[in-house]
Amino acid sequence: MSLSREEAKEKIEKLKKEIRFHEYKYYVENAPVISDFEFDKLLKELERLESIYPEFITPDSPTQRIGEQPIEGFESVEHKNPMLSLQNAYSFEELFDFDAKVKKNTGISSVEYVTELKIDGLSIALIYENGILSRGITRGDGKRGDDVTHNVKTIRSIPLRIDDMRRVEVRGEVFLSKEAFEKINREKELKGEPLFANPRNAAAGTMRLLDPKEVARRGLDIFVYYIFINDTEPFDTHYENLKFLKALGFKVNPNSRLNKNINEVINFCKEWEPKREELDYDVDGIVVKVNDINLQKKLGATSKFPKWAIAYKFPPKQVRTRIKDIIVQVGRTGAITPVAVLEPVEVAGSTVSRATLHNEDEIRRKDIRIGDWVWLVKSGDVIPKITGVIKERRTGDEKEFKMPEYCPSCGAKLYKPEGEAIWRCPNVSCPAKLKGSILHFVSRDAMNIEGMGESLVQQLLDKKMLKDIADIYYLDPEKIEKLERMGKKSTENLMREIENSKKNELYRLIYGLGIRLVGEYTAKLLASHFKSLDSLMKVGKEELTEINEIGDKVAESIVVFFKEERNLKVIDKLRKAGLNFYQEEVQTSSDKLQNLQFVFTGELNKYSRSEAKKIVESMGGRVSSSVSKKTDYVVVGKNPGSKFEKAKSLGVKIIDEKEFLKLIGEEK
Repeated sequence: MSLSREEAKEKIEKLKKEIRFHEYKYYVENAPVISDFEFDKLLKELERLESIYPEFITPDSPTQRIGEQPIEGFESVEHKNPMLSLQNAYSFEELFDFDAKVKKNTGISSVEYVTELKIDGLSIALIYENGILSRGITRGDGKRGDDVTHNVKTIRSIPLRIDDMRRVEVRGEVFLSKEAFEKINREKELKGEPLFANPRNAAAGTMRLLDPKEVARRGLDIFVYYIFINDTEPFDTHYENLKFLKALGFKVNPNSRLNKNINEVINFCKEWEPKREELDYDVDGIVVKVNDINLQKKLGATSKFPKWAIAYKFPPKQVRTRIKDIIVQVGRTGAITPVAVLEPVEVAGSTVSRATLHNEDEIRRKDIRIGDWVWLVKSGDVIPKITGVIKERRTGDEKEFKMPEYCPSCGAKLYKPEGEAIWRCPNVSCPAKLKGSILHFVSRDAMNIEGMGESLVQQLLDKKMLKDIADIYYLDPEKIEKLERMGKKSTENLMREIENSKKNELYRLIYGLGIRLVGEYTAKLLASHFKSLDSLMKVGKEELTEINEIGDKVAESIVVFFKEERNLKVIDKLRKAGLNFYQEEVQTSSDKLQNLQFVFTGELNKYSRSEAKKIVESMGGRVSSSVSKKTDYVVVGKNPGSKFEKAKSLGVKIIDEKEFLKLIGEEK
């Protein structure tokens, strides 16, 4: 049944209100009242109606959390009220000193304090105007921060709309749960990317991403703790302001407490030091704030810290233990990591018997030897870390560690890329990295074999049905049919997917091989340049670096990969299985833009970014996502980003849309 415009508007508003309610119940209160399926159904219905009636789309609509296009840079924004840091206290004596100073400077004999868990994340300011979230700004240097509005909108626990029409500024801490952090690192490991050291670094790194869709996928969260309305606090006490934040619909940490005096503050700190291990997010201390806002104003601030607040930092749990041995582990990407085997010791609530030593250079820098007594802590209360050697306890029997020459898992000769600290195994079939290699090979951007997920791959490995990526094309359907959760229909679908993948474009195969540093874009460059896998396999480093955008490290990685005999055997099996090893010639409409490199910034009137890219490529040109000295033209549309400034600084030719249309022959 078709709706009138008024009926559509009314239904859209009703859906928005309903979705906001369910977002609050799920992401703020952690108490959903409908299933994920039912929620998605509501959201899809809203998306459908807004696509028909785009005039009713508003900035606070739940559909507007994630932008269509990646942003091009972050604008620097001044904070109206500085976002100051907190002075740290590392002992209860320092808390007593803080209390004494507060009393002395206010003339008050008894002071109330609010204690809050110190979330280990990224400080953010949220600005609401006329009830709508208008800006999200990082703390930066306290005076200026980066505008990350596109990214904060993806955080489901942040309301896009509040019931207050004044100018409202809310401050809080963006963080990642331990579960979300582990998931991100598992994905990075599979892709061969460097892992984040802790959830805080991961949260900060995520907030700096230029693609809001990727930010949304990572699952950031927030706890808020401060509010200004028209540049002043709405209530006379901090504790009342926290309650007001919650009433407005913000996510406030439930573990704050109003304390009558400093003794109650210290009891709160003692209570939470052991309990923090139970939380699903990192806490590195307790924030102590004077409750009375007028006293806060009387106390004032230095250029760096407020004088009415302090952060008590939990002491690091440092213990002594001895290194019994140093072994090496092979990661899923082939990275070789030295690991200290320790005499088991209790630290931060668990028994630790191993600690990563990161790389050979780190061992040399710290002069760590087998048999040494060392200091051990849990970095961020998660990862065991050796902080130093107790050299006074050396006996002379300690042994220096030597990195093995060959992979302990498969026997391939290890290599260390020039300028890097990590040794690597180049064998794509190395048992230690085989699962990661297979999952990468079958992934959507590589060979795109739908149905071959992590669970099935693990079963195939357990049953010894896969020993390398090529074995995928020699699987026995009768054996697959007998596996858990596999039947005749599922097996037939899988075998069809595998067969169809043989016809994939050459770049997908190159990318799927898992050559270190060769991403999808580089794979396309290689396929386009060499036209066949056989040609690529024969080239040397010098010829590779002659290709625009292929640097020394990428070239070295490619050469090392194709020198490994085990990799050549896998490629030969893929050839015999009938995979496509050749690049089909791309038909171009003309060669007007032959070998010219373009970068687009801002919005074009006539074409979308992807349409403009296709036009350039059809005329023999290339489109890059970043500006360099090799760029021939930067095409500037409305509201250009940081690429425009970079082009000016590098002296790259800048043209507008009209000049671009002339280049492609659409305007005279």
